[in-house]
Parts: sequence; C-alpha cells; structure tokens
Amino acid sequence: PALASRDHVRKTVPLIQAALKESGLTAKDIDAVAYTAGPGLVGALLVGATVGRSLAFAWDVPAIPVHHMEGHLLAPMLEDNPPEFPFVALLVSGGHTQLISVTGIGQYELLGESIDDAAGEAFDKTAKLLGLDY
Repeated sequence: PALASRDHVRKTVPLIQAALKESGLTAKDIDAVAYTAGPGLVGALLVGATVGRSLAFAWDVPAIPVHHMEGHLLAPMLEDNPPEFPFVALLVSGGHTQLISVTGIGQYELLGESIDDAAGEAFDKTAKLLGLDY
C-alpha cells in the first residue's frame, strides 16, 4: 500500500497532463473532476482526493466524489456501445467480488459476494508472482 501511494503521487499529475494532451483538451474544457472517495487503501484515496479536489479548485469546476465500486460498475457506460438496463454485473477488484443486479444508475441490488478472500486478490497475487506491475 505504501508503494502504491508513492506511485500515485509520482504518476497522477503526469498521467492527467498526458491524457489532456492526447485528447487535445485543455483545463478550460473540463466541466468537473471526479475522484475515488472509497472504499480503498487510505494512502491511494488521499492522493486521489487531494489531486482531484486541488484540480477542481484550480480549474473552478465541481469536484465529484465517486464510490470506487460504483465507478467500476458504471465504467462500461463510457464505451461506444454501453449495456442497456437492466443487467447483471460481476465486480472483481483487489478487495471485492460482487454480483450485482443493475436496473439504473444508483439502482443496485447485491445478489452475492465473497465472504473472505476476493477473486481480485487472487489476480493481484498472481500478478505479483509473475513479476507484473500493477
């Protein structure tokens, strides 16, 4: 967790700068800044919230806290062909494995979840054993 937080500190602003450059956008084109508000590792959350809120303040736009798992859940809505409601989603992250019925934005029913170890934790451990970066 400490290594991940330090990596977030070093890489977040350059990543944002690169994304703006690649997209041809500037800060003036940004309407709001979203950041992960939890759940997650406290160090990474602090870095994200600090950078997100600071950019929002500097750019005079709203800062929007986003629930980590809801961000994963709704990320497909950003695709060219997003899923139509209702759908069932399997969320797998480092600390969570959840099966969720989604009938609309903000309308979720937890159908089941892991009790102890999350499937995403197995992915993280396998990546580490293979020497892969996060």
